[in-house]
Amino acid sequence: MLLFSGFEIHGSYDWQGFENAVNMHRAAAWSLVTLWIFAIFWHFTTGEWKQYVPTLKKVDAMIKYYLLGIFMRAPHPFRQTMLRKHNPLQRLAYLFLWVVISPMIWLTGWSYLFYARWEQWHLDQFLVLEQVAFYHALGAFMMLVFLIAHIYLITTGRTVWAHMRAMITGWEEIDPHHEEK
Repeated sequence: MLLFSGFEIHGSYDWQGFENAVNMHRAAAWSLVTLWIFAIFWHFTTGEWKQYVPTLKKVDAMIKYYLLGIFMRAPHPFRQTMLRKHNPLQRLAYLFLWVVISPMIWLTGWSYLFYARWEQWHLDQFLVLEQVAFYHALGAFMMLVFLIAHIYLITTGRTVWAHMRAMITGWEEIDPHHEEK
């Protein structure tokens, strides 16, 4: 909903009108802020934040797998466990999401939201609306790439939709007989 309304605000198309798109975008953004507060609380209170600590071990094997091995039905080079749910490339992708993309979107989004107060808060001295807009749109395009990658990865399981449940719920069936190489 954020991408949809955001690209309409940006002027990419006109479907529901600028004002309605702004209202939808603002409501969706506040909903996402609320969700992220709960998610961050949950990750830190349960220790699940450890799932996102990056590692470079087996990154080369994962790159080879996603570039070629997946198309040749090669065995997956990473074995999931309860303590390691994400492979090394997933961990790096989520690190990039949480350290680069999300802060870019949120900082520029908050700047947009409080644009009317820039002068009062003296932010107009170092913020330029066009630059804020550029970086907010850049972050949106990066999120779109992240979304497209997830849509593609949904189709790479045993069946076309095998990974859908895991992406929605965060839980995936783990094959206890799979040998990690």
